[in-house]
Amino acid sequence: MTASNPPRDEAHLDSTAQHLMSAISTELTGRLRLVRPDGRRRPAQPALVLVAHGSRDPRALSTVRTLLERVRELRPALPVHLGHIELNAPLLCDTLTALGDTQAVLVPLLLTRGYHVKQDIPDLAAASPVRARVAAPLGPHPLLVETMYARLTEAGWPVRMTDPERRASAVVLAAAGSRDPDSAADTRRTAHLLADRLGVPVVPAYASAATPTVETAVRALTARGRHRIAVASCFTAPGRFATQCAKAAPWIAAEPLGAHSAMVRLVLQRYEQALQMPVTTAA
Repeated sequence: MTASNPPRDEAHLDSTAQHLMSAISTELTGRLRLVRPDGRRRPAQPALVLVAHGSRDPRALSTVRTLLERVRELRPALPVHLGHIELNAPLLCDTLTALGDTQAVLVPLLLTRGYHVKQDIPDLAAASPVRARVAAPLGPHPLLVETMYARLTEAGWPVRMTDPERRASAVVLAAAGSRDPDSAADTRRTAHLLADRLGVPVVPAYASAATPTVETAVRALTARGRHRIAVASCFTAPGRFATQCAKAAPWIAAEPLGAHSAMVRLVLQRYEQALQMPVTTAA
C-alpha cells in the first residue's frame, strides 16, 4: 500500500496556517521588544529630552512648555520630555531617573557651548540609568538666526531700508555670557550670521561673565554714527538677563526666541544629528 499525497486543499490550508502563525509570531516578537521587564512599554525610538536651564521667572517655564508641545505636535510619535538643570521642576536628574534603562537624546535649550553643555549635562547623563546622547547646543545655526530675524521684525525692525537708514542702523546681540572661550566664539559666529542677514553691523554683548555689556556696545556703536540701534535677544526664554538687556535698547528690543517654528525645527534637527553619536552609559 503506497502513501498518497494530501489533497491540494488540505496542503493549501496547511501552508496558510503556517504563514499565519509566522506572521503572529513576528508581530508578537516585535511587540515584546517594546515592553520592559517591569511591564512598562519601551519607546519605539529614543526619547527627546529638552534640557532647559531653569529660571525664577514663571514666563520661562511657560515658554519652554510651549516649545515642548510644538515639538510633540510636529513629531507625535516621538516621546518628548523636559528636564531643568536647576530652579524648576522637573529637574533633569529626575526626568532621566523616570526614563530608566532607555535610550534618549538630550537637546540643550542653550545657544552656545559652555560649562552646562560641556560638563553639567553630560555628567547628569552619565550618572543616570539612561543610555544617553547629548546633542549640540542650538547655536550657532541658520535656524537660530531665522528666529532672531523674525523676533526683530516683530519688534519693528524694517524689512526694507533706504541706504541712509542702513548706514545709521546696527544691532547689539544680547547673550547671557560665559567665561568659556568656545561660548564667546559661538556668540560671535551667530552675530556674524545675523549681520549677513540684516546687512548692518551686529555686535555681541553680554549680561554677565563677559564683555562688553549691552550698554557699552550701544555707546561704541553710537560713537561710530549708528543711531538706530536694536537689541536682538540671544535668550531662549524670558528671564532676568533677557529683561535687563532689553531695557538697555535705545530703539527697539526683540523678544526672546521662544517657541518660534524655526526653533522647533532646530530642536528636531539637533535630535536627528545626535542619533549618529555614540551612547553614554552609566559608569
